[in-house]
Order: sequence, then structure tokens, then C-alpha cells
Amino acid sequence: MGQKTVQNLPEGYNPINMLKKFLSYEAAGGIILLFFAAAAMVVANSPFAHSYHHILHEVHMVIGIEGLFELNKHIIHWINDGLMALFFLLVGLEIKREMLEGNLSSVQQAVLPAIAAVGGMAIPGLCYVFFNSDNPDAIAGWAVPTATDIAFAVGLMSILGKRVPLSLKVFLLALAIFDDLGAIIVIALFYTSNLHTDVLMWAAGLISILFVMNRMNINKGSAYLVVGIALWFCVLKSGVHATLAGVLVALAIPLQIPGDRCSLLRQLEHDLHPLAAYIILPMFAFANAGVSLEGLSLDVALQPVTLGVIVGLFFGKQIGIVGTTWLAVKSGLAKLPMGTTWPQIWGMSMLAGIGFTMSLFIASLGFRDAASLQIEAKLGILIGSGLSAIIGLMCLAIFCKKPADQEHDT
Repeated sequence: MGQKTVQNLPEGYNPINMLKKFLSYEAAGGIILLFFAAAAMVVANSPFAHSYHHILHEVHMVIGIEGLFELNKHIIHWINDGLMALFFLLVGLEIKREMLEGNLSSVQQAVLPAIAAVGGMAIPGLCYVFFNSDNPDAIAGWAVPTATDIAFAVGLMSILGKRVPLSLKVFLLALAIFDDLGAIIVIALFYTSNLHTDVLMWAAGLISILFVMNRMNINKGSAYLVVGIALWFCVLKSGVHATLAGVLVALAIPLQIPGDRCSLLRQLEHDLHPLAAYIILPMFAFANAGVSLEGLSLDVALQPVTLGVIVGLFFGKQIGIVGTTWLAVKSGLAKLPMGTTWPQIWGMSMLAGIGFTMSLFIASLGFRDAASLQIEAKLGILIGSGLSAIIGLMCLAIFCKKPADQEHDT
């Protein structure tokens, strides 16, 4: 469903301005995420805790026609399987655009963040496995510390303003995009169970329709909406996680239509950014970050699952990203981003250890039927992401002492 890179961009389109607008959405979204995550923790440890959990896990919402087309899900599942499908649609749109005309559109631009992302996923995963290799139930959470929450990371980095080189922000953004791509692959391969092949055949037919629509350069959002909703329903019923439907629809949407200045992909990306940053992700954070501290002790914090997530996010991300970046640069495969230093790369690697949204999402998949392990994983995510955020921001504040001179050099 790919498409050739468009060399002649539409009049008025400025990649630099689009990048800055994207970063502004992520920065504001990160602050809002932090507020709703904190609110979830407060509510989950207040007299309203029972109501909070009851509404999310016991209240059903039914959509459809009884006996014909009906979906009956708890509120938490509508958020995680429904709203997050829209978030993954946005992720898919970003990945496609960046690879066709953005910061990942050439091998030279993409190689370093791609290598760093691989290291930033592999080492945290291995750290987790080291602590949990003897527990077959716990090992399902190996991917929890591999994720990076771009909204939180960019949001915190924005606090330092122009002191942070734009090239470092772009490197973090590109790394996180590859990280999201890796998360999509991990979810598809390792968090899919009880496949229903008959429904998958219907999904395959809908994907074929999307492919034909792409090749015919259909530029109607309503057409993709109808097919996309049907595909989401089929993927949901097939046993594959429903959010992957959002990615598949995104890959089918054309970036540019010959003879038409209107880009459906760019328009959808523009429209979905505020929805994801200000509504979808805050709702997800509020629904999933509510960890009760009642009965928690040092013993719980030292459980293998908790330790594996903390060590993976805080130490694993640093070792993986800085280590593979150093190897790539020293071997001549890539160059350090212009205007950045090794200490700045190290500080950025700590911010990449903020797993939060994607880590919580993967934990909900890996420990769907193991509530105690899910609590341990969530505690590890909060501690590991918190350490990464605080220490990473402090390090960047030290290592980015002067205003960046390269604010327009990309």
C-alpha cells in the first residue's frame, strides 16, 4: 500500500512548520497526560476508588442492533480497543508520511534512529527477561519496558525550550516513530490469540478493498471510514488486537493525489492530532494509570515483574539507545545529529525511558487475565517512567546550557 515519495510538495506546505506544529501538539499533550495520570492515581486511592473501578470494569456499553450486529464491551475495553484504534490510525499516518517525505524519507536520515530504536527495544526487553525468565506467566510482559511515550518525552523536553537543539528533538521523534512501528509489530506477533480464521478472511477481503482504493487514488475520507469501521470490527472479532486495524487503514490512505493539492493523509493527521493529544490519550491515561497503593509495600516494588520493568525502562533504554548509537557512529554507518553532543544523546535516551502510554497498553494485553501481575507492571511503569523523566530532564538541563543555534537547520 506504499506510494512513491512526492518530490513536488503542494503550495504552502512547509515540512519544518509541520514538524514544529507536531512537536507543539506532543508537548501540550504530554502535560495534559501528566495531569490525567496524576488524577487517576488520586481517584484510585480515594473514597471514589470503588466507583472508578466499577465504571471502568463492570459497566457495559452496547453498540449495534441486537441479534444482528452487536458489540457489548466494558468501558475500559471501549477505550483500549476502540479509542486507541484511532490513536494507532494517527501513528500509522505519521509513520507513512515520515517515511515518504519526512525525517525518515532517506536511508541517511533513517538509519541512526532506526538502529537506536532497535537497541532501545531489545535491551529493555532482555532486562525484563533476566528478572522473569523462570516465570511463564510473567514472561508475557517482556515487551512492556520496550515502549517510548513520545508525548511525555517531547512534552518534558519542551520545558527547556530553545536550549534543546531541534536536531535532538527530531532524533527523539524519529526514534519514537520507529519504536511505535516496533510496538505495532510486537502486538501483531506476540499479543494475538484464539484466532478465528473465518473472520480473518473477511478482514483480508477488506484490506484488499483498501489496497484497490489506494491504487485508484480515492481521496474520499468517508470511503475509508466505512471500510475502516468494518475492518476494525472484523479484526476485533478475529482475535488480532483491534488497534492494528487503524494502522492498516492509515497505510492505505494516499499521501498525494496526482493533480490534486489536497492531501487526505495530511488532513487526517492534522485533524486527529488534537483529538489524540487532548482527548484519546488523556482518557486512556485516566482509565489505565489508576493504581491503588493500598497494601503496597517494598516487597511488591521488589517483585520480578516490577523490577524488570523499572530496570528495563530506566537502565535498559539508556544502554540500548546510547550503545547502539555509539556503535553506529563509530563504525561509520551514521553520523551524530548536527549540533548535538554525546551527553545530550544520553539525556535524551533517559527521556525515551518514559514508557507510560504504550507500556500501559502492552501491560493490559500481556496481563489481561492476571490482575496482580498487571498491578506490578503498572507500578514498575510509573516508577521507571518517573525516574526517566526526572533524571533525564535534569541531565538535559545541565547538558543544554546554551540556546540552540540550529533551530532552522534540518
